[in-house]
Amino acid sequence: QVQLVESGGGLVQAGGSLRLSCAASGRTFSDNYMGWFRQAPGKERESVAAISWSGTSTHYALSIKGRFTISRDNAKNTVYLQMNNLKPEDTAVYYCAASSNAYEIAGLSTNFYAYWGQGTQVTVSS
Repeated sequence: QVQLVESGGGLVQAGGSLRLSCAASGRTFSDNYMGWFRQAPGKERESVAAISWSGTSTHYALSIKGRFTISRDNAKNTVYLQMNNLKPEDTAVYYCAASSNAYEIAGLSTNFYAYWGQGTQVTVSS
């Protein structure tokens, strides 16, 4: 059974940092794009960041660019999201996802992602 399990969420004050992790099991995603997405209450899910299978290409939403960094460790089948200088508007449930197909340039489009985790809550207080 393929699973993506996020961890590292929590409550943090504005200006603080969190590091999210997403561990995959059941199969390897070393040949797939991996992405982070988020959904705030009453809002649609939005893209946050994505990384290519090799880690050489990354994509960021404008709202978080310069504050968040996505990375991956294929040996551990894990993708990370380092979040710095957090703002209250970053409050959301954060999901990781793996692209449907190997070697497919998924970028930030949710249409290309078929495997999703259950999400981890990030709350930023002002």
